[in-house]
Amino acid sequence: MNFRPDFISFDCYGTLIDFQMGPTAKRVFSDRVDAQRMTPFLDSFRAYRLDEVLGAWKPFLDVVTNAIRRACAAHDVEYRESDGEALYAAVPTWQPHPGVVEVLEAIAPHYPLVILSNSMVDLIPASVTHLRAPFHAVCTAEEAQAYKPRMQAFEHMFDRLGSSPDRMMHCSSSFRYDLMTADDLGFMAKAFIDRGHEPTSTEYGVNRLTDIRQLPALLGL
Repeated sequence: MNFRPDFISFDCYGTLIDFQMGPTAKRVFSDRVDAQRMTPFLDSFRAYRLDEVLGAWKPFLDVVTNAIRRACAAHDVEYRESDGEALYAAVPTWQPHPGVVEVLEAIAPHYPLVILSNSMVDLIPASVTHLRAPFHAVCTAEEAQAYKPRMQAFEHMFDRLGSSPDRMMHCSSSFRYDLMTADDLGFMAKAFIDRGHEPTSTEYGVNRLTDIRQLPALLGL
């Protein structure tokens, strides 16, 4: 290890919390989308969620609702007004990935931990409670008025912490939402927690971890 960050920031959903938006949508739409069409339908839902966060900020419920409505239109699937609410309501029930809680508890005495999440002020507390770690700060897209991958979301965190990217490490399982922007901003260090849910890259100066339990060793702990 040749770096010692002032803060370690984490993406929450997907990286720390097992992001179940796809499986939840699969369950909600099981009566309308057959097995053969389900994977393309869920792929579209994922793509539209990213597209929805790239513009002006809007509540995450609107992000989810708009994305699932667009996926339904693209695949000629019946859309119901309750669909978005059902998907959104599931978020607080999702639990941490294996090993996450123990890793956070091991790191917390040595480094201030921060969450940077595409979430809402009233949505994130349940997930933070599941993580059981003493976070120095929890920063949401609602407070930043911007979602990752937009730089404004990261800049809000820097302002909140009184820090800068060259003094921080960022950890995420997503290049699209986090690590590409983190590289552009010049983070001191970046950890890619490879959970296999999106394409990877070797071009962004990340430390690739196949298990989050490898993170303490990367930090010299």
